[in-house]
Amino acid sequence: MARPTSSVPLRRRPTGSAAARRPATARRPATAAAAAVLAVAGLVLAGLSDPAPAAAASPRTAGSDPALLRAMSRDLHLSTAQARTRLANEAEAAATTAALRTALGDSFAGARVSGRTAGRLTVATTRADQAARITEAGATARVVDRDLGDLDRVHKALDRAAARSAPHGVPVWYVDIARNDVVVEAHSTAAAYALLKRAGVGRDAVTVRRTTAEPRPLADLRGGDAYYMNGSGRCSIGFSVTRGGQGGFVTAGHCGTPGTTTSGYDQQAQGTFQGSTFPGRDHAWVATNSNWTPRPLVNGYGRGDVTVAGSTEAPVGSSVCRSGSTTGWHCGTIQQRNTSVTYPQGTVSGVVRTNVCAEPGDSGGSFISGNQAQGMTSGGSGNCTSGGTTFFYPVNPALQAYGLTLVTSGDGGPQEPPDEGTWAVGTRYQVGDRVTYNGAAYRCIQAHTAQPGWNPQDAPSLWSRV
Repeated sequence: MARPTSSVPLRRRPTGSAAARRPATARRPATAAAAAVLAVAGLVLAGLSDPAPAAAASPRTAGSDPALLRAMSRDLHLSTAQARTRLANEAEAAATTAALRTALGDSFAGARVSGRTAGRLTVATTRADQAARITEAGATARVVDRDLGDLDRVHKALDRAAARSAPHGVPVWYVDIARNDVVVEAHSTAAAYALLKRAGVGRDAVTVRRTTAEPRPLADLRGGDAYYMNGSGRCSIGFSVTRGGQGGFVTAGHCGTPGTTTSGYDQQAQGTFQGSTFPGRDHAWVATNSNWTPRPLVNGYGRGDVTVAGSTEAPVGSSVCRSGSTTGWHCGTIQQRNTSVTYPQGTVSGVVRTNVCAEPGDSGGSFISGNQAQGMTSGGSGNCTSGGTTFFYPVNPALQAYGLTLVTSGDGGPQEPPDEGTWAVGTRYQVGDRVTYNGAAYRCIQAHTAQPGWNPQDAPSLWSRV
């Protein structure tokens, strides 16, 4: 039996040195962009109240960087044309999913894409009378027994039990959109049932699966071309960020604690960990010195760098790629969101499960879907020879936790966050930007260009009140 795989992050090099390659010019398929816009327009006509995700989702169709396409072709067994088609379909699916999630409210039970080129979007609901609305939006409707809130409550009960006492022999549990239940992966059924009992969770909404996986964080003390912590351990950069005028990057929380110093791939002084959480969550941010310029790029390891245009969340089933300092570029698909994984150090909740391979030394690195940042490698099991499972921590919650702004391509370079002020139509907002509207303060949670009706008060998918 093949051993389970470990995860590998994308390593980012926020430097202007000669060793860093210039980003490939992203080509935006006009037909794909038009499809995404038309899809959201259709949702508005169907009576959906929040068309905002269209502006944030459409840039994903520009993700045709050579490194990304080559890795997708190799790992997903696609032609270059099929890879481009898949990216366009996933961009449209992300926009449609975000709008339907708002429109369906508590009856929303998840969404996933399927098919070789992600041509089918299935959206689940607990209300049969909402099926027509889903169909009109261009998706396949599925009526199920449990909404996403029901599944989340079961998942959180397991998380609380794990926080009190780490479960032995139960490495992973997650919400399975396709099954409409919560899956618990365990070394034995007895271990799984012991966790259910401690959590006060019944077996009716849970499926137990046997596994031999033993996930672990992927920090590496062997050294390599990435960044180093206190001159010893090695991890990978996730994505460039800013906070005010300070530049830096996000990475995995298990790579360092506040005050930990870092040096770059060239062993030159780089920065200091400002905030870090692990276990429970697995995110951190490092503020860098003036010698390191944040760039909207992911290292392509000789295949051309990939440009980061935003952080729109990709649905389950979407393609996702990672580039790590140990194993370079590899691709796969998003299998489940809302996953919990138990490492030797404790349980981490809220990670995303993928089938992308990885190996030690890749922790903290980037996961990207199209040109949209998804998250930072947390850990996994297996390797890139035998295959396995890799988990990444989503980038948007990390940005929100520390009040950071993702550095994106914009007009060909990084965008600085606008000064806090009154929300205005036509302004390009990045994750972490703060505005005021009707006397209240809000923080942007999804990058977009403001349109009429997308104000913070009426667009909860774009803004969070602070």
